Amino acid sequence: MVDVNAVLKEKVTGKNYDKLMALANPKLHKFVADAIGLCQPDSVFVMTDSAEDAAYIRKQAVELSEEKQLAIEGHTVHFDGYYDQGRDPGATKYLLRPGVNLGERISSIDRDNGLAEVRGYLSGLMSGRQMLVCFWCLGPVNSVFSIPCVQITDSPYVAHSESILYRPGYEQFKSIGGSEDFFRFLHSEGELENFVSKNVEKRRVYIDLDNETVYSVNTQYGGNTIGLKKLALRLAINKADKKGWLAEHMFVMGVHGPGGRVTYFTGAFPSACGKTSTSMLPGQTIVGDDIAYLRKIDRGLRCVNVEQGIFGIIQDVNPDDDPVIYEAITTPGEVIFGNVLVTDDGKPHWLGMGCELPKEGTNYAGKYTEGMTGPDGKEVTPSHKNARYTVRIGDLVNKDPMMDEPNGVPVGGILYGGRDSDIWVPVEEAYNWTEGIIIKGASIESETTAAAIGVVGVRKFDLMSNLSFVSIPLGRYIENNLNFANGVKKPPKIFSVNYFLRDENGKYLNGMADKLVWVLWAEMRVNGDVEGVETPTGSIPKYEDIAKLFKDKLKKDYTQADYVKEFTIRVPENLAKLDRVEEIYKTKVDDTPKILFDTFNEVRRRLEAAKEKHGEYISPFDLTSA
Repeated sequence: MVDVNAVLKEKVTGKNYDKLMALANPKLHKFVADAIGLCQPDSVFVMTDSAEDAAYIRKQAVELSEEKQLAIEGHTVHFDGYYDQGRDPGATKYLLRPGVNLGERISSIDRDNGLAEVRGYLSGLMSGRQMLVCFWCLGPVNSVFSIPCVQITDSPYVAHSESILYRPGYEQFKSIGGSEDFFRFLHSEGELENFVSKNVEKRRVYIDLDNETVYSVNTQYGGNTIGLKKLALRLAINKADKKGWLAEHMFVMGVHGPGGRVTYFTGAFPSACGKTSTSMLPGQTIVGDDIAYLRKIDRGLRCVNVEQGIFGIIQDVNPDDDPVIYEAITTPGEVIFGNVLVTDDGKPHWLGMGCELPKEGTNYAGKYTEGMTGPDGKEVTPSHKNARYTVRIGDLVNKDPMMDEPNGVPVGGILYGGRDSDIWVPVEEAYNWTEGIIIKGASIESETTAAAIGVVGVRKFDLMSNLSFVSIPLGRYIENNLNFANGVKKPPKIFSVNYFLRDENGKYLNGMADKLVWVLWAEMRVNGDVEGVETPTGSIPKYEDIAKLFKDKLKKDYTQADYVKEFTIRVPENLAKLDRVEEIYKTKVDDTPKILFDTFNEVRRRLEAAKEKHGEYISPFDLTSA
C-alpha cells in the first residue's frame, strides 16, 4: 500500500506542502499522491485563492511558451496543435463497469481496460515538469449549488484558463473538511513539439462516473483539457440525476422588459449557434453563457451560472454584432486568445472581425501566408473557425448583479435553438411544459459546426443541445426534465428560437440583430403583456407586436411581407422533422417515455388538420383570421 504522506512529503515541499496539508481531506491527499506516483513530476505547485498564486500561473504560461504576450496589456495567445482544434468525441469515453449500460449512443470502454490504457499514457509523463494542483468551485461559493473541484495538470495554460473561467475553490475546499463529495481531474498535455501536444493519436479523455474523476492526456485544446468545462458537465448530469436537480448546457441572462422589469431566461443552443451572442444582447445582462445548474427552491425554479468566465468562439465577433465582447477583448485586461492569427506587431486577427485580414502572420499551423495548405492538404484559414477567447464575465459592462447570488436567479423562461434553415419560425412559445421539453428541447436538430472534430454542415439530432454530454440513459434524462416542473408554482414558459432560417435562394431571413426582438417578445409573453397567434406547434407573435419591437428597439421597419416569410408554418418540413426525430427515439433509445410518442402524435395531428384547412405552407395571417 502506498504511503500517501511519504509521497507528498517527498514531492510537495515547503509552502506547497503546508498549503496542501491545510486541506484536511484524506481523499484529496490520496488523489494527489496517486497522481504524483503515476506522472512523476519534478515538483508540485499547490494553488490557493491568492493573487500571488494566480500571478505565478500566468507567468509560467508565458515562460513555458504555452502562451505568448500580445501588444495589449494583459492579452496573451495560445496555439493548439493542427490536429487538436476541437472536442474529440471519438477519444472521449465513459469508463463503465461490466453490466452497466448507458445506451447505444454513449461511447464507453470497460472501466479496468480504460483505466489501464489512460494511466499507461500518463505514466511518467510529467517527468521534467511541474505538476499544478488547482482548486475551483462550480457555481457560486458557499451555496447549495457549489461543487468543489481539484484539477491536476502540467499545463499552465489550462490552469490559467480555469483561473479566468471558474471561481476560486481553495477556501471552499477548506470548508468541506474531510467530505469526499468533490470532482477530480487529472490532465497531462503529453510530449510537446513546438510547444503543442505531439502525440494526438494517443489523445484520450476518459470519464469515471463512479469516482467522479476525469482523465485527459496528449491534448491541449480547452474542450478536452479544461476539466470543469464540458467534462465536469458530464459528471454533474450524473450527479444531478441522483440528487433531483438538473445540469444543463444553458446560458443564463436577465432580459429587461418594460418598466425596468428583469426576467431571467436560460437557453440551450449547440455550439456556434448564437448561444453566447444571445446572452450578450444589447441592453440585457449576462449571468452566464454556457452551463447552468437548476434546482427547485421554495416551489420555484432557480439556477446559477456554473462559471465566472466565457470560453467563447471568436469567429464573427465584431463591433457591430457583439459590441460588448469586442470591447472587452480589444482593451487592456486579462484575455487569452486561442488559435487566432497574430501579426508581427502582436495584434490578433480572426474570421469575421469586421475588417480585411492580414495575408501573413502566425497561427495554429505555424507561420502563415495566404493560400497555404496544411499537413492534410487543406487550405489553412487565417484564424481557425473554432478559434476562441477567454475572458471574465466580471470584466464585461453588462454583468448581471445577481451573477454570484448563492441561491441563484428565478427562471422565468427557457429558450431552445439551433441551426435550422427551413423548419422552425424565429420564435414560438410551446403550449405547456411537456410540449416545450419534448417538441422544443428533445427535438432539436442542428447543422454541425467546427466546435467539434468531424464533418461540418450536417443536420444532427441534439436533444436539449446536451446530447454529447448526457451521462445517463436518454429516456431517464428526458423524464427528469419532464418531471422537474412537478410541484413548481409557476413553471417557466418554453420557447424555440431560430436565427438561421433561409429563403429558397439560401439567404438568411433573420438579421444578426433581430434575435433581440425574439427574446424581448418571449419576455413579454412570460409576463402576459402580449397575446400570441396559435399554430399547430405553438404560439407565435402577432404582427403588430413584433413590428413595434422592431421599430422601438432596432429602429427598423418590419413589413408584413417580412412577417409572412419568417412566420409561415412549413407543414411538410415540420412533419418530416417529427418523423426523423421519432425514428431516432424508436431505434436508438431503449427507454423513451411513452409521453414523447403521444406528444409527437398530437402535434402531427394538429399539423395535418391545419394542412387540410390552409394548405402545406400557412401564412400567419391565415391563422390570425381563423
